[in-house]
Amino acid sequence: MDIVRYFSSKWQKDFKPGKVLALYGPRQVGKTTLVETFLKKQKGVLFTDTGENSDLKEILDSLSLQRIRNFFAGYDMVFIDEVQEIENAGKALKLMTDHLKKTKIIVTGSAMMDLAGKIGEPLVGRQVVYQMFPVAATELRDTLGGAAVQMMLPELLVYGSYPNIFQLENRDEKEKYLKQVRDSYLLKDILAYDGIRNSKKILDLLRMLAFRIGKEISIENIGNALGMGKNTVASYLDLLEKVFIIYNVRGFTKNMDNEITKTSRYYFYDNGVRNAIINNFNSIGMRDDVGALWENFMFMERMKKQHYGGKKAANYFWRTYTQQEIDLIEEIDGTITAYEFKYSPGKNKPPTLWAKNYPDTAYFEVHKNNWFEFI
Repeated sequence: MDIVRYFSSKWQKDFKPGKVLALYGPRQVGKTTLVETFLKKQKGVLFTDTGENSDLKEILDSLSLQRIRNFFAGYDMVFIDEVQEIENAGKALKLMTDHLKKTKIIVTGSAMMDLAGKIGEPLVGRQVVYQMFPVAATELRDTLGGAAVQMMLPELLVYGSYPNIFQLENRDEKEKYLKQVRDSYLLKDILAYDGIRNSKKILDLLRMLAFRIGKEISIENIGNALGMGKNTVASYLDLLEKVFIIYNVRGFTKNMDNEITKTSRYYFYDNGVRNAIINNFNSIGMRDDVGALWENFMFMERMKKQHYGGKKAANYFWRTYTQQEIDLIEEIDGTITAYEFKYSPGKNKPPTLWAKNYPDTAYFEVHKNNWFEFI
């Protein structure tokens, strides 16, 4: 299945000399395929390689202008995949944009931390950055039609939306692939960093988060359960965010005394990866965590919508010490909207304290019968 991805028609205006077009996101979400498809439609001589190639790394890490200029001489376009593997990537790319005046450059990376640090700072004013997610339901809708996607919903909740999932024929193949993503691709990024040597602790932490979708996370409690210090837990959580496995959300408040604000909730970028981490691929009818799967799926679909649509939104959850809560509070240009995620339709009424303290905000319940309107 060839899925029409969002960025396929967006890059042309940003792909020009003097700028680096940078695409980042989790491994296996289709970055390389999308770039290669885009470049096939461009005119000119193309150089393409990966940051994992030691020869390319040696050239770029040397920061020798003469060597870099000679190496890329004659190319109209340069594509470097997995650029985070190159230590001096940002400085090398700055030299290229400054001195290869006619060359267009595009790079991909699978770790936000590296792109923000190694690339972002040296390339201030010289880069255009895009973030890519697993396949959005809207991308599937544009490819297959709404009815087909609605019928796929139970599988999306269980197997997620990594592009390769839609190429696989049966349950066994999908489960095998998601376990490979879990064990090979995601952990590869995590264990690449100095000081991260205990993959078992990382997986134990991920399992705890997977069982706590939609619940507040106490770093101290997690540390006690896993036998780790608070600082270690905090650093692991930060790393898991930066390699696009989990997404952090903080509590919302407008200074109401009863509101919880100092804890976080975590969602997984992909339902399939979440289920691989807890090793549960049972169908929807055989699960007791459908609510968590639905909440995770809806939250991330909304993040895709915001990002791809260029919406500068602040996202929160809301909960009080008296157990009243709302899954997503979205603030855009000062306008606040509340969303509650329920797989099956409910009463569609906001909690009493929310209605009392925020009477001018819109409230919506998002369920399996109206979710297309939300995404």
